[in-house]
Amino acid sequence: MDKIIGIDIGGTKIAIGRADSRGNLEDSVRFPTDVSRGYRSILGEIIEKTSKLFERDSVKAIGIGCGGPLDSKKGRILSPPNLPGWDDVPLVDDVKGVFNVPVYLENDANAAALGEFYFGAGKDVSNMVYMTLSTGIGGGIILNNKLIHGVRDSGGEVGHQTILPDGPLCNCGNRGCLEALSSGTGIAKIFREKLASGRESIVTSWVKEPEEISAKIIADAAKAGDSLSKEVWDSAIYYLGIGISNIVTIVSPEMVVLGGSLTKYGESLFVNVRKIVKERARLVPVDEIKIVPAQLGDNVGILGAVAVGLLGDER
Repeated sequence: MDKIIGIDIGGTKIAIGRADSRGNLEDSVRFPTDVSRGYRSILGEIIEKTSKLFERDSVKAIGIGCGGPLDSKKGRILSPPNLPGWDDVPLVDDVKGVFNVPVYLENDANAAALGEFYFGAGKDVSNMVYMTLSTGIGGGIILNNKLIHGVRDSGGEVGHQTILPDGPLCNCGNRGCLEALSSGTGIAKIFREKLASGRESIVTSWVKEPEEISAKIIADAAKAGDSLSKEVWDSAIYYLGIGISNIVTIVSPEMVVLGGSLTKYGESLFVNVRKIVKERARLVPVDEIKIVPAQLGDNVGILGAVAVGLLGDER
C-alpha cells in the first residue's frame, strides 16, 4: 500500500508522520519549532526528521500543513505571524528538491479539515465544516467533497466572522470576531479584564499572576460554581453557538466537526451549541445537521497533512 508523509508545521511545534492511504499512522516524531533559529535551520531539521521516516520505494507524496498566509499553488509561505522570518519562502521546492516526490502545501486548518473528512468524523459525508477551537479559531469548509480555497487560499476563516460589531479587538484588527469572543485566548483576556474592573473570582487564589489564567482554568472554576467564570464561559459558548448558526445557515452542511483544546472541557459545550443552533438556524434542516467532536485528536495535524499529500491537486 502506498505511503504518505505528513508534515504539520506550527509556531510552537512541528509534527511529522508516515501513514498509509487509509490514514493508519505508522510512525511519527514531534519537536519544538524554536522560531528564533530561522527558516533554513528549521527546514534542515524537518528534512532530517523526514528522512528517518521516508521509505523511498513506498512513499508516493509529501503533504504539508502550515499556518498562513501562504500560496498553496506556488508552494510558498508568505510571512505568517507565528513563523517570523518565513517571508515568501519556497517551502515546497525546498522539500521536493531533497526527496524527489510530489509535495503539496495547504493551510493548516484546511489540512485538519481534510484529515477529519477522509480519516475521522466526516468520512461518511460529502459536505462538512471543520472548526478548531483552541488558542484561536480556525476552520475549513468542504462542499461536494471539495475543499473551498477561496481567493488566495483565504476561504474558511470561520473565526473571523463578526459576531459583536463593537466587541473586543481581535488580532486580525477587526472588532467582535468569533475568535476574540470564544477562543481560548479571547476567553482568558475577557476574564482578566473583568477582574481588573473589580470583579471577584476564586480563580485569583488558584494562580500567582493574572497571565497564568487560561480558558481551562476558567472552565474548571465555572464547574466549581464560580459566578464570574460561569458568566464568561457561558458567554463564550453562546457566541460560539451564534457563529456556528451563521455557518450552518449559509452552508447547510451535513456535519459540523469541532476539534481543539476547548472541546475537551466537557460535553456541555456540544449540548449548549446544538441548542443555540437549533434556536437560531431557522431556514435549514437543523435536525439533519450533526454537530460532533473531532476524532483524530492530537494526530489531526499529521493526518491532515497526509490527506493533503494523498489528494494532491485534486483537493
